[in-house]
Amino acid sequence: MPSRTHDISLVKKDFPIFEYEANLVYLDNASTSQTPKTVTQAMDEYYEQYRANTHRGLYKISEMATEKYEASREKVANFIHAENEEIVFTKGATHSLNILAYGLCQDLRPGDEIILTEMEHHSNLLPWQQMAKQYELVLKFIPLTEDGRLDMSVIEDLINPKTKILSVTHMSNVLGTINNLEKLEQIAHKHDLIFIVDACQSIPHIHINVRQINCDFLVFSGHKMLGPTGIGVLYGKKALLEKLPPLEFGGHMVAEASFHEATWADSPYKFEAGTMNIAGVIGFGAAVDYLEGIDREQMMKHEKELTTYALNELQKLSYIEIHGPKTAENKGGVISFNVKGVHSHDVAEILARDNIAVRAGHHCAMPLMSKLGCKNSVRVSFYLYNEMADIDKLLEGLDKVNKIFFK
Repeated sequence: MPSRTHDISLVKKDFPIFEYEANLVYLDNASTSQTPKTVTQAMDEYYEQYRANTHRGLYKISEMATEKYEASREKVANFIHAENEEIVFTKGATHSLNILAYGLCQDLRPGDEIILTEMEHHSNLLPWQQMAKQYELVLKFIPLTEDGRLDMSVIEDLINPKTKILSVTHMSNVLGTINNLEKLEQIAHKHDLIFIVDACQSIPHIHINVRQINCDFLVFSGHKMLGPTGIGVLYGKKALLEKLPPLEFGGHMVAEASFHEATWADSPYKFEAGTMNIAGVIGFGAAVDYLEGIDREQMMKHEKELTTYALNELQKLSYIEIHGPKTAENKGGVISFNVKGVHSHDVAEILARDNIAVRAGHHCAMPLMSKLGCKNSVRVSFYLYNEMADIDKLLEGLDKVNKIFFK
């Protein structure tokens, strides 16, 4: 574990990839984070010492697997200040949002309305889009200001008696904008809307307390917060989860079944059909342990310093166009930009020659990219193991790009 003062050299020792790739400049954390050794060790222990299915066996290793699985549920619940019964394990945030869209829209009527924002990832757009087509619903979108923030002044104008759901991202995966959940929650519940938060980008970096946020549902993925891939969370208030129908059907999620009828188990188990990603859940618990073991206030301060430095330096370059907020105020460690006149894939390929890993493309947010007036961009994103030297190497790489294309 790193020290309480967030020593980068100590942090990096916890991540084997920085030994295998000693010169790696990893700036694609908004896509997926790296994994500390404690996470892979926890998963290896499951496979090597007590591999068995959970909740089914009366023998020792099955009971061990069940105990570890449920211990991870408790860790995640404590991490966001929820109850164990309010934590559903899923394949990822996309899966969680599909469960919500499928389940909630069944109770809506033709003409009912759902409000999203113009900055949503496809995962918080396409499920609602498909349900809107199926049930003849109306989608509305909170617009953005010129600096890439939500235009809070128009939200209540979008709401009418047919509005039923408000589903928003906490932090944009393209712009890094951190949205005002307190204000959004007040508006949503003032009008009796179901309030859903996509916390994929925020929860790896920001303290989340679902009691304070007072969201009805919240989703996030493990792989962006040091955990394994293929595991995510759907948090929901107990009463709402009990009303929500399951998306998938099969083993473990039933209370009783006959040839013609079935009744579902209580939440969260009715949403966890079949054999789950047991190793992933256990690894996710280890990732939460890691994050709980560091000084996250220092981590957030460090990431803000990185973001401020990167924004300041990028704005000095005349050939760079930054999208979204230009300061680190109410902004996470995500910066999207273009090298003017150069395709983002070309920029990323040249940076990759120096082992600088960035994301290039539409970032699974095509409508937002269209809104910004570009089809693609370069995105850099920071986490606890990044340092100022990574940004300096990025700047050197961008200078190479500029010289290749324009000098």
